Amino acid sequence: MNDSKVIEIGARNLLGKDFIALHLQGRTKEEIIDELLAVARRSGKIRNLASVRKAVLEREARMSTGMHSGVAIPHGKTDAVKDLVAVLGVSDHGVDFGALDGEECRFFVLTLSPASKTGPHLRFLAEASLLLENAKNRSAILAAKTEEDVLEVFSARPASSR
Repeated sequence: MNDSKVIEIGARNLLGKDFIALHLQGRTKEEIIDELLAVARRSGKIRNLASVRKAVLEREARMSTGMHSGVAIPHGKTDAVKDLVAVLGVSDHGVDFGALDGEECRFFVLTLSPASKTGPHLRFLAEASLLLENAKNRSAILAAKTEEDVLEVFSARPASSR
């Protein structure tokens, strides 16, 4: 990753501009996941895209990863990745992700982690969730014109406040 700016989340350098996708076009859960996976593939850390996709969709079939406040966190554990891979996607329109609050989602945090490692995955999800829980952060991300603008929002890290 050759980003001039990378956000350290969960004690790992994970989220750089190459792993932020603005203006996702998908209208369904599967289309959004496919767009996020296409971005994740850029990491060079995915050994088998079909296997990763299967892991994410199987996890989604067990229980939706749509949370609240327009946030969904699709994820999968698979041996097709050696290290944690994360992507933040933003849609200009809401997508039905089966969210707990019944609202459509516009913010998507995809994580892929090795089946044998739990810690980094959970730390990253906790911090990303906390950042997206903040209404001001969500508004700023929706207003972002560039991936760098999104990184600025994440760099500020204000306290959680819905």
